[in-house]
Order: sequence, then structure tokens, then C-alpha cells
Amino acid sequence: MNAVDGEAGPATAADGDTREADDEVRAAHTRSVHALAEAMLRWGLRLSLPAALVTIGVATVAAGTEGLVGAGFGVVLGFGSSLVTITMMRIAATRPPNTLMGLALGGYAIKMTGLLVVMLLLRDVAGFSRPALAFGMLVVVVAWAVAEVAAFQTTKTPTLVVPRTAQRTPED
Repeated sequence: MNAVDGEAGPATAADGDTREADDEVRAAHTRSVHALAEAMLRWGLRLSLPAALVTIGVATVAAGTEGLVGAGFGVVLGFGSSLVTITMMRIAATRPPNTLMGLALGGYAIKMTGLLVVMLLLRDVAGFSRPALAFGMLVVVVAWAVAEVAAFQTTKTPTLVVPRTAQRTPED
């Protein structure tokens, strides 16, 4: 804006460079978050599916049909909770980096509220084993958390994105 008359002044080359740098940072951030989300999904399925199947098997042997139903429902809740994280990451990738914390905390609050509501609704329901439900959900959530750490460590994810224009040498 022009300080004298309040109207927008002519665009300068510096404005164009700033916009290009912002677009470059935003694109790098989006690529980085998408790559991490894909790696988290791969690692999550790789680690949690076998653990979930073993948990369902053990619960079925230990508690019969009620154990199967409880562990199966717990595994579904665990996977649902984990997939909310991936969805929130994909949503956050299209937003500016400074909104990431709000989306992460909002996603966490949504997950915990949803799980609390489901558990309160299941309080008086018969026909499933509560320990099997808890153990099934716990196994999936812990396996997925380990997978998220493994994905972050093995994926080349920049934790600080610096535009190329800011990386110029003193000779420029």
C-alpha cells in the first residue's frame, strides 16, 4: 500500500521474489508432510496389522466370542484413531506451517472426545470383553506410535524449510 494515498502501489521485483519464496516454502512443506504421512501409513500398517491379528487371536482363545468381538472392536477403534492422525496431517499440509500446532491439537481433542463418547456408550453394553477391547485398542495405538517414530526417523523430513533465495552466498 502506498503510504501517501492509501492505494496499492506498483508491484516491485522484491514483492515477486517474496511471493516466490513463500510459494516455494509452502510447496516444500506440503511435499514434506505428504511424504511423512505416506511413510507413517506404510509403517503403521506394517507394524500394527500383525500385532492386531495376534491380539484378536489371543483374545479369542482367552475369552471366546466375547474376546473376539471386544478385541476386534478395540482394533477398529485403534486404527480409526490412527487414521485421524494421517487425515489431519494431509489437511495441515495444505495450510501454512504456523497453523500446524492448532490442527494437531484440534485433531487430538477430536480423537479423545470421540473415543470417550464411544467408551461411554459401550459402558452398559453386554456381549464383548472389556479387557479385550482395551487391550486391542492399546496394542494398535502403541504399535502405530512406534511406527510414527520409525517413519519420522527413516523419512527425509526437513524440520526447517528455508527458501533458496535466503540461501544465497555472500558473492551474490
